[in-house]
Amino acid sequence: MNQSKTEFEPFEYSYDYSDWYSNNAEPTNPPKEVILPCDPTADDRVFNLCMLSISLVVVLILAVLTRKNKLCQGFTRGSSSIFSPANFLDQTQKKGLVMAVFGLVFSKLAMLVITPDPLPFSKDTPENIKEYMKIIAIFYYPVLYYPLLVCCTLQHKAGYVFGTLLSFGHFAVLVWQKFDCPKTPEIYKYYALLASLPQLACLAYLCVQFPLLFVKGPNTDEDLDSSYYTNYVKLLLKKKSSSASSSSTDKPTLAQRILEVPKSYIYIPEKVFRFPLKLAVSTFVALVAIYHTALLLVVLVVPTLHIVRAGIDENIAFLLLGFGIVLSDDRMEVVNIVTFYTWLLEVCYLCAMTLSCLVSLVMLMRSMVLHRSNLKGLYKGDVYSIYNSQKTIRPSKPGIVCWMGLIGYQAAIVCVGMAIQTVVFFICFLFLVFLIIIPVFYGRNVIAFTIAGKAWPGWVTLTLVTVLQHVTAKFAFIKKEAGTRDLNNRESLFLLTYLLFLINIVVGLIVAIWRMVITALYNIVHLGRIDVSLLHRTAESYDPAYRYYAHSLKVEVSQSHPVMKAFCGLLLDMMIEGGRAGQKIRDVEEACSSVLSGIQENTPNKATGRQRVRSRWQLLYTLVNNPSLRGSRKHFQTQQTSETVLNGTPEHSSKKGSKMESVEPAAVPVQPTETLTNQDKTD
Repeated sequence: MNQSKTEFEPFEYSYDYSDWYSNNAEPTNPPKEVILPCDPTADDRVFNLCMLSISLVVVLILAVLTRKNKLCQGFTRGSSSIFSPANFLDQTQKKGLVMAVFGLVFSKLAMLVITPDPLPFSKDTPENIKEYMKIIAIFYYPVLYYPLLVCCTLQHKAGYVFGTLLSFGHFAVLVWQKFDCPKTPEIYKYYALLASLPQLACLAYLCVQFPLLFVKGPNTDEDLDSSYYTNYVKLLLKKKSSSASSSSTDKPTLAQRILEVPKSYIYIPEKVFRFPLKLAVSTFVALVAIYHTALLLVVLVVPTLHIVRAGIDENIAFLLLGFGIVLSDDRMEVVNIVTFYTWLLEVCYLCAMTLSCLVSLVMLMRSMVLHRSNLKGLYKGDVYSIYNSQKTIRPSKPGIVCWMGLIGYQAAIVCVGMAIQTVVFFICFLFLVFLIIIPVFYGRNVIAFTIAGKAWPGWVTLTLVTVLQHVTAKFAFIKKEAGTRDLNNRESLFLLTYLLFLINIVVGLIVAIWRMVITALYNIVHLGRIDVSLLHRTAESYDPAYRYYAHSLKVEVSQSHPVMKAFCGLLLDMMIEGGRAGQKIRDVEEACSSVLSGIQENTPNKATGRQRVRSRWQLLYTLVNNPSLRGSRKHFQTQQTSETVLNGTPEHSSKKGSKMESVEPAAVPVQPTETLTNQDKTD
């Protein structure tokens, strides 16, 4: 043992390091960049403690300033309090500030998923309590940004001042932190910086809007004080010109029909229709969700592919040889081939992710168009455009729950839809590139073409049989006589049906496969939309996303019907204005006449009794057809089995499962002269 130890001693203690510094030595690869945790100068824990305290003081000050207004205006227009972050049922208020705050909160939540410290008050959070911290953070960040909503809702100059200070504070500290620490070790070195861009954009918008609102002053022309509802009713009752009606009946040309397809996916704002705040916020949060999902999909995969491609060397040839794959006898050529294929994987993935983003944006734009169409249909009473049976448009317990969670549902469904779309599109691009494009380009490994070439007799037979059936159906088995169509050559039709029985089984098999592919692609493309059910119309109630959307529209329409709000605004004008009761009633009648007929009288005292009676009946007809008031009428509650006939048109004239053709409530001309009472005739 001692001899062997002595024999190996020179090799242990005397080693020549001269080879390390020889001219023939190869340079070593640079080490991988290591991103260390960074602590910004503006400590996040101190900033959150200070900002939370300042926000609490601001809310208390605003509560004191608005207390006197709350006592005297709590049941009339203009009511506001610190417990109402936004009037989600008001279609006339400014939507930008509310959308920005919701986008800010969602961006925080998106970053919360992978952050090592969910709450800013603690660092190096233990793994056993991290999930609990995330639950607390889900409630903390909405509370932190809640004062920003309060400042823009109270319609007070002091609120605009406090909102400016809070938004500038959040924005300045966030920019400071990103300049101090642009790189972070989570997932990708620039992920935190890129993920904070929506927050910076929302805070910058708030920093601009609050000073502008302070300069302009509180906007008193909101909700029932706004002229939006009366303008909506005027347009509703405005007579359409004969030229417009004749042009609408003309058959559109081929070019017009082609242009209608892209137009149906582009949302163009209308002058007399405003998007509800709830749906506007939902759309904006969905846009932010698309950005965060796309960013996360990129940083999770692309940097990993870069690392894999950089680590490919000659040993990859031996690895492939172990699986029986021989790409080339030259190992360097194998390295180049594998590197090229890895690059193709990255290209396919980026193309799939880009296509998923484009599809999500197009579907979101299409949803906005359909939202407007659905709301207009429900305003008119066209219930069958949304539901597969007759429904009463009034709030319900499931409706309230769905209405509250609509924004969150939309954001979550968009994120899941984008992830699934990216995976499916990636697989499709792989098949396209590796089974079609690359084999055609290099002329080898044409597996797909080989299989298709062996089966070409079958494909030709199926094509010829299909063409034969279509041609004979058009020219041999259909005859036209006196403008009608009927069967012809029935003996040949029966014979051809029997002879093609077996071949049609094969065609049916291909149709079944194609049906499955089309159904899967359609559902995957429309997975991020909640306004379209992925199930059959008779089973759409089992689609939870569409069910949430349909129930939330009930609440929106029943509480924010423009005709109802226009009428309520006129009633409040009658109550607020001074004067004798009779004079107030006459003023309201004249106002209703001018609003509902779309005519503004310069001298309302000259209105005749006939015009006054007509305006009363128009107002009555409008209120009778209002879906939000229909369920409150006495005869509707006591005699639900009888059909009510209004103006010669039955109320329930459509069958279950079919769309009800409805007209605007007051757009139908009313002839009240035959049913007037003596009292009305005297007036």
